[in-house]
Order: sequence, then structure tokens, then C-alpha cells
Amino acid sequence: MSDAHPTPTEISLHEKSRVLVVSFDDGARFELPCEYLRVFSKAAEVQSLKTPVSGKETVNIDKIEPQGSYALRLYFDDGHDTGIYSWGTLYSLGKNFEANWAGYLKRLEDLGIQRRENSGRRNVKVLYFANLVRELEKTQEDVMLPPSVKTVADLLALLRRRGKKWPDMIADDKVKVTINRQFAELFSKLEDGDEIGIVQRPEVGKV
Repeated sequence: MSDAHPTPTEISLHEKSRVLVVSFDDGARFELPCEYLRVFSKAAEVQSLKTPVSGKETVNIDKIEPQGSYALRLYFDDGHDTGIYSWGTLYSLGKNFEANWAGYLKRLEDLGIQRRENSGRRNVKVLYFANLVRELEKTQEDVMLPPSVKTVADLLALLRRRGKKWPDMIADDKVKVTINRQFAELFSKLEDGDEIGIVQRPEVGKV
């Protein structure tokens, strides 16, 4: 692994779901929606805009072009092709996806810009209880699910990628999960707008 930052070990574009999947040599794996990559482009003409880029819900990537051994140039099907995404940029976009996306949606809302919810992505509200609140320092959050996250097990795996305390605190065998206040199984399907509750099993932490 590079001393400066992790480097990709695998990069693949899922055209149907419009997601770029990037795996890094530190074990991190991120699913980056094409819309997200487009609106967070580092290209000068995007960075200089006073309002956020919008209307890119269905944008896709036409071509991926390596830039030496340090970055990718992404060609989007709306004609934007000047964005260079270094390994560090891709890693940061993946690691900070939830905060970045929430901030982007808030900016659109503040400016009265309507976003078309037709990209096939789903949003759920996740509630944490008891010991999880103390350890994870969260009571609730809104999570936008990548297309590959379809079940409770997928959601827990997604949250565990945050590292630190998350992998141990919400291991599959340590938590119970509810969907809309009904107990759910690991294979239970998730739908847009679901309210997900996560609580540690009573036996966790007992000697």
C-alpha cells in the first residue's frame, strides 16, 4: 500500500445500475454512483459554479481512461469529460459519501432545486438504540442505499465498512434489526422509505 494513500486493486463500471465500484489495497470498497461522481467533479468549470450541478440523476459513464498510475479520467454521457479523479479523490469520495451526499441534497433544497428521484436508488432512516448510541455516537441517520444493497445483511455490511467500532458493534450475530418496527431477518428486503432499527442483542457484553 502506498505511504501517501491507498491505491485501487480493482475498478469496475456497472453500467445498468450506473455505479463505479472501486476496491483499494487497504480493504476498502466503495460503490460510487455516476451521478455522485459527476456532481462532485473536480474539473475547473464545475468547481467555479455558484450553484451545484443538478439534473444528472440518470448520467452514466461512457469511458474510463487511466491517467498514468495515479488517476482516472471519466467520460460522462452528458459530454462532461474534463474531470480527473486521483486515487486520493476517489478514496475520499467513497469514505465521505454519506456526508457529501447529504450536504449536496441540502444545498439543492436550500436553492429550491428539485431532484428527480428516478435513479433507482433508495433512502432509508436508520435508528440506533441503547449501547450503540453511546459507542457509535449516533441516534439516527438517513442512508442512501447503493443498488447492490438489497437486504438487511447488505445494509449491515455497508455500515461496517466505516471501520473503527462499526465492524464489531454491528456484527450480524450481535444485533437485532427491525424494519418499520417489525423484527426482520438478515435476508429481509429493504424498500425506499423504510425505517430501520438496530439494537444489540441482550446477551452481547455479558460474561
